[in-house]
Amino acid sequence: MIDEHLARLRAHQNNISRYRRLLGTSLTEIERAFIERRLSEEHSSFHELVASTSPFTLSTPIRRHEPATDRQAT
Repeated sequence: MIDEHLARLRAHQNNISRYRRLLGTSLTEIERAFIERRLSEEHSSFHELVASTSPFTLSTPIRRHEPATDRQAT
């Protein structure tokens, strides 16, 4: 299930990147409007998927550092 969500997120990210690259090229007004609409739709889909995905975290043990003391062997 997580793999499917990650694959869908990756697909949305790839589409967003592709549309952004296309906006940097010379386009007609109709093409630009279409790509901007698709970019907006991809952003929305991406954020909906992120919001619907159960949050999971990868945690590492927290180490509490004790203050350094100057101990000299006497």
